[in-house]
This record gives sequence, structure tokens and C-alpha cells, in this order.
Amino acid sequence: MAADPRPQQLRVGRLTKAHGLKGAIKLELYTDDPERRFTPGAEFSLQVPDDSPWHGKNLTLRELRWYNGHPVGFFEGIDDRTAAEAVIKAILWVDQSDDEAPEPDAWYDHQLVGLDVVRDGEKIGRVVSVEHLPAQDLLVVKTGGKGGAEVMVPFVQAIVPEVDLEVGTLTVTPPQGLFEELPEADESVETESAPLVDAADANEPAEGQ
Repeated sequence: MAADPRPQQLRVGRLTKAHGLKGAIKLELYTDDPERRFTPGAEFSLQVPDDSPWHGKNLTLRELRWYNGHPVGFFEGIDDRTAAEAVIKAILWVDQSDDEAPEPDAWYDHQLVGLDVVRDGEKIGRVVSVEHLPAQDLLVVKTGGKGGAEVMVPFVQAIVPEVDLEVGTLTVTPPQGLFEELPEADESVETESAPLVDAADANEPAEGQ
């Protein structure tokens, strides 16, 4: 008999900065319902580097408070600033129950992986994984067929304006060059090293045009 599958996990927050001297930690929330996710006694799995002392451990919330509109968490076993700083940048995950209603405008890894990526009405690839980095989330998009390239797409509103789970598509409006292959160098033309330019400057017309 097959073992019961593990519960699907949802990413609900990230620890960003120690707050005060008593172990409080500022949070970045990835949920529209913090009152449900961050109740006293709530337990979170931690996504941390393998060499972190918190690797493989969980955190239990004592209390969530709001200071100047920012959420601050107090957790079991974190009682001073040194302990708080040791777990900064950890991403918080919770188990999702089978009968749990999805949050509006919230997407999780298992929903995004497998979606067709569409640009200008045409399919250009498929989401194969999601990378959660401290600065931002990245969608790993496989382009083309068997042997296609993998492109890292920042999961931000400006680049991914629409996710349609019912249709199974994810619309992108990427900056120029993100999905285009670099042209091969023309061996008949002598090439020289050129200074790097900002993406913003690359679209500026040349002087005199």
C-alpha cells in the first residue's frame, strides 16, 4: 500500500530583519490572510541554507504584532537579538489542508509549475520550477522543445502581469533580450570589447537621429 502523500506546502512569509532586543523579527508576508496564517501556535517549516543552524527545523509563532503598519513576529526559542539575526532571510512555509480555499491573487509553486508561458498571444515556453531568493522570486521557464534553454524570469507584476490558472497560462511582457538568443559573432568582422551599457540607455536614440 502506498504511503500517504505529504501535504502541499504554501509559502506565506519571509523573515527580514531583527526588531528590538527581545527576539522580535520583521516579516514580509506572502499571504492575503495573515490573521489565519499567523495565529499563536502556528508552526512554520523553514527554507534556509544547508549550513544554517536552523536547517531542518521549524518555528512556532508566539504572537504577531503590527508596528507602524509592518508585521513583527515573536517566535518560540528566539528570545534575543542574536538569536533573531541567526534566522534572518528564512522563508516560512505551512502545510495546506485539502479542503482549504485558495487565497485571491495568490499563487503557489504547485500552481505555477507546468503553466504555458505566453508572450504577445503566442506560447514561448513552460514554467518548470520556481526559485525563491531573498531579493525576489524567479520563474524557471523552459523554452522550445527537447534541448530548449532555461530562462530565469523575475516573478514581478511588470514582467508577469497575468496568471490564468483555469486556462493554464502565464502571460509575460519581458524586457528586450530576455528570451532572445544572443546572435552569433560574424567572424568576417573584427570585433572589439565594448563598454557595458544600462538597459535603459540601450533604448535611447543615437545622437543626431
